[in-house]
Amino acid sequence: MKEVPDESRFEEARARMVEAQIRRRGIRDERVLAAMLQVPRHAFVPEAEAPSAYSDFPLPIGEGQTISQPYIVALMTEALCLEGGEKVLEIGTGSGYQTAILAELAATVSTIERSATLLGLAEARLSELGYRNVRFVTGDGTVGLESEAPFDRILATGSLPAVPDGLLDQLAEDGVLVAPIGRLYDQELVRVGRTLQGRSRRNLGPCRFVPLIGAGGWSEQSARSAFG
Repeated sequence: MKEVPDESRFEEARARMVEAQIRRRGIRDERVLAAMLQVPRHAFVPEAEAPSAYSDFPLPIGEGQTISQPYIVALMTEALCLEGGEKVLEIGTGSGYQTAILAELAATVSTIERSATLLGLAEARLSELGYRNVRFVTGDGTVGLESEAPFDRILATGSLPAVPDGLLDQLAEDGVLVAPIGRLYDQELVRVGRTLQGRSRRNLGPCRFVPLIGAGGWSEQSARSAFG
């Protein structure tokens, strides 16, 4: 007989995660903190990883992909400065956890994933949890979603060698893009803002993400040679 998860235990672990790993490290946006407290991270990892769902590190989700460290999810989300009415593009659905956080905080989310398998699992999870403001798209997220542009916010959940101009062109005026930019093995988390006066760029700190494969990202060959 399959053991039923102790939801109260997960709730306590989630509360500890938000306080110790996120708030104490400087995340101040109360809406972000509330979303991190609300979304059940254990529902987005394989069953064997559920006991570690609220730990301070990324976890494997299959197909060589990971669910990011909770603090990094919070940091990237806070950098978007979401107020509730935004139209968001997420590049790299992965487990769907970051998607759920965005769906808590924005009006609509379009999320693109190269792996149809991962996308299907994420869509099923979010549907089961009651999210109805997310559009799921299979494809190359590194080129964005021009048919739905412009977007108020764009978030890349994997690394890129540079910020693709095609993505910046899909940002609305006063839009914000957040992405890990750099080399295959280490990147800088970058926040790019777009205004009538031009573009601003701010580095948020070092990070390490799995690569985004695509026309505006890494080649499949380079990613395979680096990560197997």
